[in-house]
Amino acid sequence: MNMENYYSTRKNVFERIQDASTATKILMSFLMACFTGIMAQIIIPLPWTPVPVTAQTFAVLCSGLVLGKKYGCLSQILYIVLGIAFIPWFGGMTGGLETFLGSTCGFFIGFVIASYFIGAITEKYAKARSFTRMAVVIGIANFALIYIPGLIGLALWYGLTQGATIGVVDLLMMGLVPFIAGDIVKILGAASVSKAFLPKD
Repeated sequence: MNMENYYSTRKNVFERIQDASTATKILMSFLMACFTGIMAQIIIPLPWTPVPVTAQTFAVLCSGLVLGKKYGCLSQILYIVLGIAFIPWFGGMTGGLETFLGSTCGFFIGFVIASYFIGAITEKYAKARSFTRMAVVIGIANFALIYIPGLIGLALWYGLTQGATIGVVDLLMMGLVPFIAGDIVKILGAASVSKAFLPKD
């Protein structure tokens, strides 16, 4: 395939996703929720924190890229709701309301916000779909929109379960610092998806 055909095919696929019926988009949202659940099983527990390293953030970041703000956001809502209801696809094959309300509750909320944000930028600004610009957008979504509610939720959980207030340094060591290197890899991976599969006009 020459480059002209590649660009044409890429644009056609993107437009078909955008123009798909509501039922098809809901199905794609469900499939993205499934992908998020699968990636959540790639897990590395850390002994000093209840928050594990998982690959699910990559799926979260891609959901907005591929499905846009509305249905990317829906995919993460489906992931959370179905995980609470009856599908044990949170990290480590867990599920239920108790797991959702645990140490990672804020991160779940951040997933929804981040997916919507990335999808909104992707839909509105075609030029933002380049590797460098999208890496910046995804980086903001990852480190601000996921981690801010994530760290707030972790601090609240710690206070409720331990009966003590956690210090800022300890909070960052539990909920942010160990994940930075892996997150950079996931951000660059998602930016590569944008560069390879999304049209720039």
